[in-house]
Amino acid sequence: MKFRTFLGAAAVLVLAAGSAPAADKDAADTAVEAAKKYGGATISIVWEAGLQSLDPLNYSGPQWEKLTGIKVKVVEVPTDQMFTKIMQDFKSGAGAYDALNVIPSWMPDLARAGALEPLDKYVDKFGYREELQDVAAAYRDNQMQYDGKIYGFPDDGDVMLLYYRKDIFEDPKMKDEFKAKFGYELAPPKDWKQFDEIGQFITDKMAPKVYGAGFFRTAPYPQYMFQERFRMEGGKFFNADTMKATVNSDIGLKVFKEMLAENKFMPPGVEQWNFVDNLAAFLQGTTAMTISWPPYGRWAAGYGSGEQALKWVPKSQVAGKVGYALTPLGRPELGVGFDLSVSATSKNKEAAYLFIQWLNSKKTSIDQLPYTLRDPFRLSHYASEKYRALWPDAPAYLDTIKTSGEKGLLDLSLLQQDKYDEAMTKAISSLWAGEDPKAILDRMAQQFDSITEKVGIENQKAVYKVWAAKPGAYPQ
Repeated sequence: MKFRTFLGAAAVLVLAAGSAPAADKDAADTAVEAAKKYGGATISIVWEAGLQSLDPLNYSGPQWEKLTGIKVKVVEVPTDQMFTKIMQDFKSGAGAYDALNVIPSWMPDLARAGALEPLDKYVDKFGYREELQDVAAAYRDNQMQYDGKIYGFPDDGDVMLLYYRKDIFEDPKMKDEFKAKFGYELAPPKDWKQFDEIGQFITDKMAPKVYGAGFFRTAPYPQYMFQERFRMEGGKFFNADTMKATVNSDIGLKVFKEMLAENKFMPPGVEQWNFVDNLAAFLQGTTAMTISWPPYGRWAAGYGSGEQALKWVPKSQVAGKVGYALTPLGRPELGVGFDLSVSATSKNKEAAYLFIQWLNSKKTSIDQLPYTLRDPFRLSHYASEKYRALWPDAPAYLDTIKTSGEKGLLDLSLLQQDKYDEAMTKAISSLWAGEDPKAILDRMAQQFDSITEKVGIENQKAVYKVWAAKPGAYPQ
């Protein structure tokens, strides 16, 4: 899963120090004051294991304890186990967890099961409803509610962006040769045909020093790119009347074949690249295009270099040379994301709620941005003068994130969505391994059908109907 990290409390406070305290209490202050009566208590929070958890371990947890006296116990869980662990705790009634980090596509399943605490009464009690209007609509309208109730606060503006090397795309000789060959300008690709032509052209001209593109290819990342491309080419996941899977259509086969063919103009071994491998190649200047989440843009600009907690990020060799654009076909995937929720079996529900209100608030979230791998998710983040001044191209970066979110496609979100995700992930791994694309897609469709039958066709049909009716489900 997409990583996020933290530069350390000292670095965060540098940004925070630039703004005077609000004259009136805001949502963050309200949460702090209300939480002080629980001082001495401990709340547990489920967080994605690894770099993601450095945020609550190193900043938000210690800061919350300093402000309120409430200790935060971080329970690190691998991504592929988070859904199961949350459901197991709920079914057992143990109440081992208080606050939860939930992937939005899981929300229908968790909410229908009763594993998530409805938050509306707390939102109104602690005056948070108005501040929630500052959350960008893509996240607020699609990732916060189920069946008319609030179950989580969108907390990470995940969306895929296209990154490209401006110095290569703007090189006069490259531009002239490209236009002479293809008849259009060398510019960020508007569709996947252009992406392939541009990628192959740059590889032919510049490899092995620079290849046309590079992607992360190992599980679980590529399935989000498949979801986007499949729908943008006209594909539907299911027959809405029968709920039979249609991922093995001619469109699915076209997308699989194109994804496989693109590896040919990418660096050797790209099939084994993970998030960090792809990041390293782009930051070191080995690839001219890539698609990933917003942190790539900050790190490519060299922002945060030299900070101890980001030592794992390769030093950027392309600072000042990177442009930002929508992905080909113009409707990028709102891949993954995170919501802050409260466990229905928590024994400290109000204390847990107050922690997530504070963490999600305008004041706290902008203090953390852009030091975590949490991505901008509020209108005030996009407009922040501090953020827009952090490097020369930061305004273009934030504007592209904002536009991408407005145009973004929602992840498929059904009952037992984690199992559908696993089926897509395994299928793409088989594609890189050299299996026949049509056979892979037929097997994936059979797995989809099996999951649907176990859930119950009518139950799943009802959930799918609600999801498919949302503006971001299928391109209009």
